[in-house]
Parts: sequence; structure tokens; C-alpha cells
Amino acid sequence: MNYAQTIDWLYNQLPFYQNQGETAYKKDIGNVLNFCKKFETRYSEFDSIHVAGTNGKGSVCHMLSSIYQSNGHKVGLFTSPHILDFRERIKINGQKVPEDFVVKFIATYKNYFTNSQMSFFEMNVVMAFEYFASHKVDLAIIEVGLGGRLDATNIIKPKLSIITNISLDHTNLLGNTVESIALEKSGIIKSQTPVLVSPNTTYTHIIENVAIQKESPVYYVKEHTYDSDLLGDYQKYNINTAISAVNILKYNISDLHIRLGLSNIISNTGILGRWQTILKSPLVICDIAHNADAIKLLCDQLDSYSLPKHIIIGFSNDKDIKEIVSLLPTNYTYYICHSTNNRIIKPDLIQSYFRYFKLSYKLFNSSPEAYCNIKENIKEEHMVMVTGSTFIVADILKYFGKV
Repeated sequence: MNYAQTIDWLYNQLPFYQNQGETAYKKDIGNVLNFCKKFETRYSEFDSIHVAGTNGKGSVCHMLSSIYQSNGHKVGLFTSPHILDFRERIKINGQKVPEDFVVKFIATYKNYFTNSQMSFFEMNVVMAFEYFASHKVDLAIIEVGLGGRLDATNIIKPKLSIITNISLDHTNLLGNTVESIALEKSGIIKSQTPVLVSPNTTYTHIIENVAIQKESPVYYVKEHTYDSDLLGDYQKYNINTAISAVNILKYNISDLHIRLGLSNIISNTGILGRWQTILKSPLVICDIAHNADAIKLLCDQLDSYSLPKHIIIGFSNDKDIKEIVSLLPTNYTYYICHSTNNRIIKPDLIQSYFRYFKLSYKLFNSSPEAYCNIKENIKEEHMVMVTGSTFIVADILKYFGKV
């Protein structure tokens, strides 16, 4: 198989959470452990940082990668989901895993993957670990896929575990209370291994209890005064987390390299979809905000712009739509979108929420279709925000050819 055929096989032959949702989630790490044992995957040969949480974990991972890169380290970065290209998931110093490595890896283990019924994400994990080990990275930043305790990444023994903020999300899989979700995410804490958390009276005690059982020291995120090239106001929380992590781990990172890393996250890592400017006149920005907490932060920042606002938005089918829509300001115009991804809710199924909260809205088949409708009448002093699901943002980035 060539690269395109290999990716098609990955997407279509085995469960793929990004497309299928709940049916693709495996509550078991046995497949990854068995693979690594059978084929002697050397995931213990590189240092790692393990990052879980509801929001912010992807940004924290990219920040850490950029900082350590700036100090001369060879850094592996494993994140999900991807936005435009599967290879975004696996990078070394910001460079995506080569196509030929993906093709060769799948060809080598395809029969095993099929016979053992490994999921799409499980294959991603073992591919990343093999790639990082074979290229002898100094450090790998590993983002949890979903949850923590039973996530496929949770076979590593990191130098540091990080749990970013926790809120209600994926309740059908992780539990319907913040406390139950916190317990699942605390599953990444390893014996006698430091864990970094954001102070929060709602769930911090749960993390602390797990840490006590594991004899693991608990550190709390501290406030810092650094800036970054990721422009969302909410990134200040992620910056604080990343800097607190750097201060816990002694890798001889200077203040200069911290500042260089934070000011070059986009160029160093290729991160997409975080308060990303697509056009300046009129102002078109995209920002993934896939749950209520993220939407609230996004709306807080939107309020600081004194421009008429057009909001292109769409949601995955596992979200609390009523809660999210209840947070949307009434003085914006909304363009509710569908997508080619079958996890996106059809706009006509959720328009009742927009009516209930007295929001002005229109329905579209995709975010590019919505944008084309807007641009016919938009003025230069207007603002367009594309947000909600990763897939809505991915569609608009493809339309604009942003790679």
C-alpha cells in the first residue's frame, strides 16, 4: 500500500474515535502492553511527560515541546486528534512523522493489528512509541487520548504527570460528575512520580488522595508572567502550567530558552486551530472550543472585540448542547454547521436550543458554506469566528488551504 491507501486502511478498517465516537473507545490498555512486549517496543528508553485533562492539554504539550526544542533537546510530541493531516499526531521537533515510516510500520504489523483487533488510537500510540525510540528522542511529550486510567498511552513511566483543568466532558465514557472524571484522569499518576495539577477545590482532593496512595509528590500550578505567540487569553493558564512543569523537571532550561520557546510555539510545533488568524481584513479567526468551559472562555475574549460578530459553529454528538448554547451571547449572529464527519450533529436537530435562548441563527451544511454566505455581505470591520468542534475548524482550514 502507498501512503494514501495506508491512511485509508487506518481510518476505515478499525475503530476510529475521531469518526465513530463512543464505539471506538477501548477501556483497556492490554492491547498496547501486549504489542510492546511481543515486539519489544522500547518506550521505556526515552524520558516522557504525560498530560491529561479536559481542556488545555494539547496547548500545554505544544508549549513544552517548543520550550525543550529551544534548549536544544530532541523532543517527541504525541497529540490527538489531528486537524488536517494524520501525521500531526506524531512529531519530532515539530516535524511530522514521514509518510514512508507510517507505510512501513503499518505494513509490518498489519496482520497483528487485525488479528488482535487493535483500535485506531492504539495503533497510533505504538507507532509513536516506536518512532520516538528508533530516533532516540531525549524527551517525549505524550497527550492522553481520553480519560487517563485506561487510556492507551498509560503504559509509560513518565518523569512528570500533568493534569490540567477538569470539567464535564465525555460523560458517557468517563462519568457524569467532575469527581468521577477527576478519578479517571488521576489514573495517569505513577508510583513515586511527581504530578502537577491546577488548584481547584472541587476535585483537587481526589488527585491528592490518589497521589498519597502512590507516594507521589503533588505540585500545584503557579502564576507566571510569560507571554506566548498563542493569542487566546485562556492560554495564560496553559503557560502557567507549562512553566510550572519546566521548573519541576531539572533539564537546565534557561529563562531565555523558555521565552524563545513560548514565542515560537507555532513555528516550532505547527500547532493549528488555537485562536488562529485566517484573514485580517475582515478578521477571520478559528479556535477549537468543544465543550462548555472552552466556549465560556472563548466568549469572554470575544467580548473584548468591539466588532460586529458572525459565529460559525458546530458540535459533536457527545456534547451537552443545551449547556453550551446557554452560554452564547445574544448579540452575535450564529451559523450552525454540519460537516462530512458523521459525529457532527445536523444543525436542524439542535436549532431548537438556539430558538429557546433567543439567538439569531442560520443553518449550513459546512463551515466553508457558511463562510461563503457571510462574505457576500460582510464588511471589513466585521469579525468571523469559526469554533466548536475540531471538525468544523478543520473544514474551514482546508477551505483556506492552511497547512
